[in-house]
Amino acid sequence: MPLTLSLGAVSAPPAAPVLVHVVPVIPNVHPPARLLAYDGSGIDGGLYTRVTGWAESAPHWFDQLVKAWSAYGIAVFALLMLWAWWRARAADSVVMARVLASPLIMVVAYLVNSVLKSLVEEVRPCQQLPGSFVIESCAPVGDWAFPSNHTVAAFSAAAALWYADRRLGWIALAAAVLMGASRVWVGAHYPHDVLVAALVGVLVALPLAALAGRAAPLVDRLRTGPLGSFLGAGAA
Repeated sequence: MPLTLSLGAVSAPPAAPVLVHVVPVIPNVHPPARLLAYDGSGIDGGLYTRVTGWAESAPHWFDQLVKAWSAYGIAVFALLMLWAWWRARAADSVVMARVLASPLIMVVAYLVNSVLKSLVEEVRPCQQLPGSFVIESCAPVGDWAFPSNHTVAAFSAAAALWYADRRLGWIALAAAVLMGASRVWVGAHYPHDVLVAALVGVLVALPLAALAGRAAPLVDRLRTGPLGSFLGAGAA
């Protein structure tokens, strides 16, 4: 007798449950960059863009001359210090002590300025005002603008030299003014970066130059020793 199976009478076993792991999709959100503590464009950004506008319309050769001075003009202050040392060989020991201290004073002023930079963290104007004309390449974020290192070095050197040798000091002061102006012209700094840096340089340099004169007795002793030819005989 043939065997007949009824498919309808046979029920399939229940399917095993399928576990599905649902992984939530998290958007690729990076933490926001730390906000800069100081935006100087609201102080004198308009004056900055006016100066850089003058630079844009100036002859190319003039802009390149200013750029070279802005980058390498600091060497002029080293030459002025050497000149001051040569002149101080025939001067009294107070003058020589102040001349010898001038490079150290310049370094101290630079370090003080670096601390101020790290405290304020002002973004460069070429980053804050990206449409402005610049001659010098824009410094990266983290290379802060306020106050200007070039300017503080120039004015501290000028103040130290002025305290030791008035004639060379006035020459150095004129060079420092040109250095500060060039930093705005090339687009590296706001005007207030330069003005405050000049003030910092002078305020650091003058008291240190005055204190350096107290090393005159040491210079007197050194002039009678092996360094006599280097320090000179002093005033007659």
